[in-house]
Amino acid sequence: MEFQQPLIRATLIKRYKRFLADVTLSGGQQVTAHCANPGAMTGLNDAGMTVWLEPNDDPKRKLRYSWKLVEAGTGLVGIDTAMPNKIVGEALALGKVPELAAYDHIKPEVKYGENSRIDFLLTGDGLPDCYLEVKCANLSRQKTLVEFPDTVTKRGTKHLAELANMAGQGHRAVMLYLVFRDDCTAFRLAADIDPAYAAAYKIAKTNGVETFCYATKISTSAVTLAQPLPIL
Repeated sequence: MEFQQPLIRATLIKRYKRFLADVTLSGGQQVTAHCANPGAMTGLNDAGMTVWLEPNDDPKRKLRYSWKLVEAGTGLVGIDTAMPNKIVGEALALGKVPELAAYDHIKPEVKYGENSRIDFLLTGDGLPDCYLEVKCANLSRQKTLVEFPDTVTKRGTKHLAELANMAGQGHRAVMLYLVFRDDCTAFRLAADIDPAYAAAYKIAKTNGVETFCYATKISTSAVTLAQPLPIL
């Protein structure tokens, strides 16, 4: 997935109200950027960090810049939680997810369960319908290890229960964790941050929910799906 506009470098002053960030551009100008991330962003929003913004000229948008990447750890980390679905959707269309390559129809944002929407519904002749949920993982508290979630997620716990229900009805149900940073080699649940999510994960696995984890290749021009990573 390519960025629509070339990203520009800036320095983070502070992130606040979850969705706003004050930054200093290379020329010294201070601006406010949109931060499309409701999570804790632990280790990713410290003052002085180098960030990458996507500019826009849309008169309907209040802010001219969107915060997309941050330089953290030993590489680049994506912080825009709207991007992972686009990355996975593009990969699915290109057959880049081997476990799901047999499906030839991909529908995003399909209503199901109890007032929920599945990220992708995959269908194909002779195949069970596949309900695919995507979660973005970018928390790293230990070198080379990425974790999810970075804060309590009741919504995420509900999604696991919905997937388990679909699997119980004979459908295929998949949780795909997209590692939105390029310096990690394995994934695990942050059970200490959200014990309820970890418990729901175990129940979902017991009831037939499949779990995959994929790395991403990140640059200031594009982000693409990379190799699968082990789930510890």
